[in-house]
Amino acid sequence: MNKISILFLAIGLIFLSFIKVTLTETVPIGMAVEFNDHAACAYISQEKGWFKEEGLILSTYESYETGMALASALARGDIQVAYLCLVPALNVYANAQVPLKIVMGTHKYGYGLVVNPKRVKTIQDLEKTDNRIGCVREGGAADILLHKIIDKFNLNQDRVLENIQRMNPSKQLLAFTLGQLDAVILPEHWATMAEAVGGSQMLLTSQDIWKEMLGSVLVVKEELIINHPEIVESLVKISQRATDWINQYPQEAAEIMAQQLQITGKSFLPIEIANGNTPTRISSEILLKSMNRIKYTTELEVSIIQETIDYITTLGYIRNSFKAEKILDFSFITEK
Repeated sequence: MNKISILFLAIGLIFLSFIKVTLTETVPIGMAVEFNDHAACAYISQEKGWFKEEGLILSTYESYETGMALASALARGDIQVAYLCLVPALNVYANAQVPLKIVMGTHKYGYGLVVNPKRVKTIQDLEKTDNRIGCVREGGAADILLHKIIDKFNLNQDRVLENIQRMNPSKQLLAFTLGQLDAVILPEHWATMAEAVGGSQMLLTSQDIWKEMLGSVLVVKEELIINHPEIVESLVKISQRATDWINQYPQEAAEIMAQQLQITGKSFLPIEIANGNTPTRISSEILLKSMNRIKYTTELEVSIIQETIDYITTLGYIRNSFKAEKILDFSFITEK
C-alpha cells in the first residue's frame, strides 16, 4: 500500500469516527429508571456525568416508583431506554408487545420480607387471617417473590392472598411504620428502610427464596438498536463502568444514591417520607446496608431468564411462554 492510499485510509477512519460521535451527540434519547437502588448504575452515571461524557443527550430522564409503572411508560414513544426489574420487562414485552431487547443485567436479588415479629413470628403466620401483608400489585417482581415464598414453604395460597393489601413501596413503608401492616414484601432500598423501623425483622431476603434471581436489566427499544447501535454500545459501556465503580467504592456509591433518591423523592413520595418525618429516612447508612444485599453484576444467564418466563406464565401473568433468546441481545456485551 503506497503513502497516498494510507493517507486516504486514515482520513476515512477519522471521518467514520467523526460521524459516529456526531450521531451519538445529536440523537436525544428518553430514559426511565426505577426509584430505588436497583437502578444504581444509572443514578451513578448521571451524577458522575458519564452519559454526557459519552456524548449521550437525554431528552427525558424519568423516575418511577415501581417497575410496572415504568414498563407502562415504555409503550410511549419518548422512552427508548430503561433500567428496570426483569419481571415487568418480560410482562410488557409479552403482553403489550413492546419491541424491546435486554442488552445487559444490572443486579441480582434485591427484595425482602420484613415483619413485625410480635405479629409474624414464622413464615406460616402469613396465613393467619388477622395479619395484614403489604405487596405491590399483581405481576410486579415483589408479587412474584410472594408466590415463590408460598411455593417454597407450602403455604395456603388463598389464605395468604386474602391478607394482601396492594400498594406502592412508599405507602407500604408508611403503613408499616404506623402499624397498619404486619408484614411487607419490598424491593430494596425500601426493605432495609422497613427493617430499620423499631423492632422490625428482615425475615427473608430474595437470596433465601430464589437462587441466582436476576433482579433488574437494561432494556432498549429495538428501533434504537437498528437505527443507532452506537448509542446502545455507549449505554452498555457506561453501565458496566458504573457497576464496576459501585463494587469498588460502595461507601461513596451509597452516599451518592442517598442524595439522588432524596432529591428525586421529593417530587412524588408521601410527604412524611419525602421530608424524613418517619422513624427511618433515605440515608447513606440505610443505602449502604441495602446495597450490600444486592449483587451488582451485568451478567445475563439465559437459563435464569427462561425460568422466570416459565414461572410467571404458570401464574398467568403472561399468556404464553417464549424462548428467552427472543428478548435478549448479547452483541453489545464485551469480554473483560
